Amino acid sequence: MGEFDLIARYFTRPVHRAALGVGDDCALLAPAAGMQLAVSSDMLVEGRHFFADVDPEALGHKALAVNLSDLAACGARPLAFTLALALPRVDAPWLAGFSRGLLALADAHGCELVGGDTTQGPLNICITVFGEVPAGQALLRSGARAGDDLYVSGTLGDARLALEALLGHTPLAPEVLAAARLRLEQPTPRVALGLALRGVASSAMDVSDGLLGDLSHILKASGVGARIDTSITATLMAQAGAATSPEQLHQCTLAGGDDYELAFTAPPSQRAAVVAAAQASQTPVARIGSIEAEPGLRLVDGQGRPVERHYASFDHFG
Repeated sequence: MGEFDLIARYFTRPVHRAALGVGDDCALLAPAAGMQLAVSSDMLVEGRHFFADVDPEALGHKALAVNLSDLAACGARPLAFTLALALPRVDAPWLAGFSRGLLALADAHGCELVGGDTTQGPLNICITVFGEVPAGQALLRSGARAGDDLYVSGTLGDARLALEALLGHTPLAPEVLAAARLRLEQPTPRVALGLALRGVASSAMDVSDGLLGDLSHILKASGVGARIDTSITATLMAQAGAATSPEQLHQCTLAGGDDYELAFTAPPSQRAAVVAAAQASQTPVARIGSIEAEPGLRLVDGQGRPVERHYASFDHFG
């Protein structure tokens, strides 16, 4: 099977929102009047971002999910995406599963595949996603203000727990590993929550490399600091009971990575609106701390006492 046969069989579909999709040198996108394009790219590399034996359908899902998560953090509605795919060889069953998982998630979010590239090489997946957001309404990292509440969506730490188990560091019961691995390999992009937070949240970012590391980007962009109550971590991880110690629980939830939840801030006056956004999007959210004027990130226990411990998030070059 040649390159163009591969594209035609697994990745060519009619488009309904884009002006022109797969088949020409460029795709053509036409955002609605008054909209801005939101654009993001993510790369997944075998051995760095996923195991060689990962289910291809799950990998297809995750490849797009991590990009949709970026759109969610911006408050953008998915529009279209491109796929650049390097394959060691043409493997029809693998391609069928990968495209099935990829396109099922794309269909669920109305996000059309409009182009890309394929070549032979080590397994590498790069997706560029396009969304649209009303001009001036995008959620940014730079909007946090002193006094704002700090929130996270969904659950944190389960993906890291699964990784620890798969690497042989933490033994888990089969049913616990299965649930945690689902969070690692098939994350849920919080697009509906991101849309509901437009006009409510003052800043937002998706949690991909670990809560503390990603939150530091909001603090730097906004010129503020934050205080986080670490006593809430036990309620943030769905499989918290499987952690071997409070220290592992903190490591997973505060610095684990691969969660693809949203961290966001909002003024206390918007607490009711945050609850309404969570309910409308059917996404749980938890208030975990507050934004402060003094720069830096401070961890405290349930009694407000400082927690003197450093938690390192994922570093792509670490």
